[in-house]
Amino acid sequence: MATETFLLPDVGEGLTEAEILRWWVQPGDQVSVNQTICEIETAKAAVELPCPFAGTIDAIHVEVGQVIAVGTPIVTIAVQTAEPVLVGYGVKDASGTRPTRRARVANGSAPITGARARIKPVVRKLARDNGLDVAQLTGSGPHGEVTRADVLAALGTEPSLPSVSDDEPGDRIPVRGVQRAMAEAMVQSKFTAPHVTEWVEVDMSRSMQIVQRLRGNPEHAALRITPLALVAMGWIRAAQKYPRINATWVDTTDGADIIVHRHVHLGLAADTPRGLLVPVVKNAGGMTIVELARAIQQVIDIAREGRSSPTDLTGGTITLTNVGVFGVDGGTPILTPGQSAILAMGRILDRAWVVDGQIAVRPIVQLTLSFDHRVIDGALGSRALASVAEFLSDPAMELLFDPTV
Repeated sequence: MATETFLLPDVGEGLTEAEILRWWVQPGDQVSVNQTICEIETAKAAVELPCPFAGTIDAIHVEVGQVIAVGTPIVTIAVQTAEPVLVGYGVKDASGTRPTRRARVANGSAPITGARARIKPVVRKLARDNGLDVAQLTGSGPHGEVTRADVLAALGTEPSLPSVSDDEPGDRIPVRGVQRAMAEAMVQSKFTAPHVTEWVEVDMSRSMQIVQRLRGNPEHAALRITPLALVAMGWIRAAQKYPRINATWVDTTDGADIIVHRHVHLGLAADTPRGLLVPVVKNAGGMTIVELARAIQQVIDIAREGRSSPTDLTGGTITLTNVGVFGVDGGTPILTPGQSAILAMGRILDRAWVVDGQIAVRPIVQLTLSFDHRVIDGALGSRALASVAEFLSDPAMELLFDPTV
């Protein structure tokens, strides 16, 4: 039987390396075309690699945790007679067409159990060190992944404090893939672009009324309508009103240029199991509030499930981050590289507020704007931030002709 060696492909745009996160197969396993055989992490996203051949796994050449260059042999397969396909695409069916990207064959989508159960290396080590057989554990994590909590439960112990990650005191954590790329990008941004930060507090009373009206519409029952969507819309409209907000500084051999983008692509800083990711809502400028809320929900859900592609995480022109979900009033956000402005939304908190000369309790939010002073001067940044505040103080006038409200 002939063999084929599968080389690590470039799954993004010009990526040069990736880390092997986990293998779903072992030598001797039967595989089908387009069956997921491993998961890798690049500088942009975690990606599942489907197999381009059908046959039997002959040898695995790369260990979990190893960082390798594109083009490195990762697995050898004793192949059956079958047409190889591009990674991420299916084989041709009888009609001669291919299934859509990321299609899965039947046995490729079946639950993974036993020795092939999904489990992070650090959690596998914890189980092994305590004499547990991973094949006997039932995973409660995404896609059936065995988590640290599952291992502790099997041992009859519970963690002393709730944790949003698998980190433990004393752990030494390699910085790889998306996390490393994000760290490098933040350092580059902070020490390249001169940051200026301004903030304003806004009475959200009328915005919250809009949110409640949208939530009360039965047509939107399945949609998470939150104040974030209104803040996003106000931020997008400010970028449209003041186009230089939606711009990029580019160094050239002749000096520098400022590229003012034609469309607003909104990046949303999201807390995910893989750390901070910034999925992008493309062409956000032409959306209604309901369309924008739906798009925000979709891109964040996909990011948190670990299904974002490199394209999903690139191309943003402005960014919005919500630190309020952590109980924080505000912050000084760092610019996303290639962008000139980022808006941070704090928590909405009932506070004493002067209304018509009288003290009243109102829901107040702090908005913080950081911008690149090479592109945006103080006057422009102030006007843009004031524009967002003005929109949120009375969004009904802006949304009056939106039939979905």
